[in-house]
Amino acid sequence: MDKVLADTSVWIEFFRKREPWHGAVAKLMDDRRLCCMGIVLAELIQGAKSDTERDVLRDFVHVFDFLPDTVDHWRQAGELSRALRNKGKSIGLADCYIAVTAAVGNVKLLTLDKHFEVIKGAAGLSLFKPD
Repeated sequence: MDKVLADTSVWIEFFRKREPWHGAVAKLMDDRRLCCMGIVLAELIQGAKSDTERDVLRDFVHVFDFLPDTVDHWRQAGELSRALRNKGKSIGLADCYIAVTAAVGNVKLLTLDKHFEVIKGAAGLSLFKPD
């Protein structure tokens, strides 16, 4: 089965127990299909409302497989951001990096952010849709 990367927007909805995101993430965890990456973890820790939340997030490194962080991914993200900007589409570098890393890692992205629809073709990204 394909691995799936849940981005920050999905994790926020998961922790708020909002459907369909909570159920989708829970099923992916049960099926051991969910992976993570450093920038998503950093964004979640940045937004933690308490030390308890922060501690739960710190445990992600022991629970999930993490996609590799490479200089080449950052280079590709910069190239993607530049190419999109030249087409009049301004997408943040962090999201370009998430798209590139997911695409290179051959994992699907679960997200609420609509701009990933805009960049998926240019990044070679596959999106995961919850049931």
